[in-house]
Amino acid sequence: MLYDITLRISYDYASPAVGGRHLVRLLPLDIAGQQRLVAGHLEITPRPSERFEQTDFFGNRVTEFSHRAPHESIVLKMQARIDRLPGPAPLAATPLAALAGELALCRDMGPDAPLHFLAGSPRAPLDGAMTAYARAAVHPGMTTAEAVAAVAAALYRDIRFDAKATTVDTPAAEAFAKRRGVCQDYSHIMIACLRGIGIPAAYVSGFLRTIPPPGKPRLEGADAMHAWVRAWCGAQAGWVEVDPTNNCTAGADHVVVAYGRDYSDVAPVKGMLRVSGNRKSAQAVDVIPLPG
Repeated sequence: MLYDITLRISYDYASPAVGGRHLVRLLPLDIAGQQRLVAGHLEITPRPSERFEQTDFFGNRVTEFSHRAPHESIVLKMQARIDRLPGPAPLAATPLAALAGELALCRDMGPDAPLHFLAGSPRAPLDGAMTAYARAAVHPGMTTAEAVAAVAAALYRDIRFDAKATTVDTPAAEAFAKRRGVCQDYSHIMIACLRGIGIPAAYVSGFLRTIPPPGKPRLEGADAMHAWVRAWCGAQAGWVEVDPTNNCTAGADHVVVAYGRDYSDVAPVKGMLRVSGNRKSAQAVDVIPLPG
């Protein structure tokens, strides 16, 4: 499936900002057998004083830029064409009871190694309540993939999607206690749950194509940046991606931008600048399927 993706993020400042330096992770990844970046471009307005392209430890595309001159706004516009592939058929997952043994034999410390995603991380710390919740959702004899699916289904059942209940900085434990949140909260909670029962889990940032209700037109800018979870299901099955917000396997409508231990590793935009007064921001995303 071919997609044309456009993302526009704008920041407007009440007074001129100076000394800004930012890291941006917005361009989709090339992933063998899963998706191919046919073409991509990130436009930054005003033009930065410095701009560098690099790849971080986890293989994500990173643009670093800075502005020395005073500026009253920043606009980021990303355009990409992505070929989203069906992906290989899933392989047999390791029984959950045997997963710890396979992890003990793991000696790989590369970016994809499951050991990086087993301990708690700043935004997905290990938590007794979430670990107990995950244990209650799984049953003896399950494979790791079945356990991952069971936790995702439980969260989908028990947590209500509520865009007003949390912010980008809400701790996972707080969102779990409220049983409310958005895709970032679902993903952080699920990651903490899985790690608590010994399953390596990663955070995935990307785009989700949304489909309007029957008979309704597609609204420009109505698609969204999204987050979901990547879980390691054993040496043979490897990594499996699951979307707990929608209780489904991540598939043709999901386009990966970045992988990390949690949101801190993959934030679309982060940085610092000197500014006073209020700041306004806006975001619009279009994920448009192309005939092919």
